[in-house]
Amino acid sequence: MSQEGNETRAFVVTEFFIMGFPGLLPKYYSLTAALLFCIYIAVITGNSLIVVLFVIERSLHKPMYIIMLSLSVSDICFCTVALPKVISRYWFNDGYISFYVCLFQRQLIHYFGALNCLIMMLMALDRYLAICHPLRYPVLMTNRMLGLLLGFSWVTAMIPPTITLTQTLKLPFCGPNIIAQCFCDSTSINQLACADASNANFIAFCLIMFVLLVPFAFIIFSYACILVSVLQIANAKGRLKAFSTCATQLTIISIFFVPRFVVFSSNNLPSNNEKIALVMFYSLLPPLMNPFIYFMRIREIRQVFFKFCTQRIMINLKG
Repeated sequence: MSQEGNETRAFVVTEFFIMGFPGLLPKYYSLTAALLFCIYIAVITGNSLIVVLFVIERSLHKPMYIIMLSLSVSDICFCTVALPKVISRYWFNDGYISFYVCLFQRQLIHYFGALNCLIMMLMALDRYLAICHPLRYPVLMTNRMLGLLLGFSWVTAMIPPTITLTQTLKLPFCGPNIIAQCFCDSTSINQLACADASNANFIAFCLIMFVLLVPFAFIIFSYACILVSVLQIANAKGRLKAFSTCATQLTIISIFFVPRFVVFSSNNLPSNNEKIALVMFYSLLPPLMNPFIYFMRIREIRQVFFKFCTQRIMINLKG
């Protein structure tokens, strides 16, 4: 076939249809949409509250809380990119999305996934320096230094999805346009190509593993060092405080990484619905749970929150 013919075929598909969960009965559409909408509202509310508390309370302007702020902003952006379209698909039967908007959504989905990996690596670095090098911590981990590291993370996280996007744009799309997923992602889009997408899928898989494994390896190393340092603390109260601080971040890191490794390492899931459900689980659980973990385990955030609520109540009473 001529090159002109290939170029013509590449632009036959002008829109995709977000299927969501294949086989879901129409009678459950409204319930599914309502559930996803409630999750979205909970994510936006919880993480926005973290942002508000950080803005109004200067005592939270510390490296650890700046990292949490960055993670909350990233989670808000991710859910805003991922959820509205699938909610619209089930509430209004509006699952169509234009070709390039789908690619844009796919780009942002993978971008915020890579960004969260880097933020969690910085989270581990912060605790490593605070516990293993406490005397040097105020010098090494300043707000300025952390700002540079976060800025670097926000920029470099765009590199892996951009590489995979260039591979996807080389593929012709001339036939099927139904995406068996709740949002546009690299794997779902490449499966619809009218040509062999094995090379694009291999590059995407390698980049995903790199983005996951490098931060995860650093996290494992840093927390191993932290464990050794904590066990050397003679004071039992000091050990408990160090463990408590690390437990919060380790919980957040675990609910982000563990489900992803389970999905990526499992090829025996019996149905596509289960795969999609697991992808939605590991995508939405961390943004949903992180604010609750902050409030339950970090006393300073609770104190700022209660102080903020008390001030609001007093203002309303005086008014």
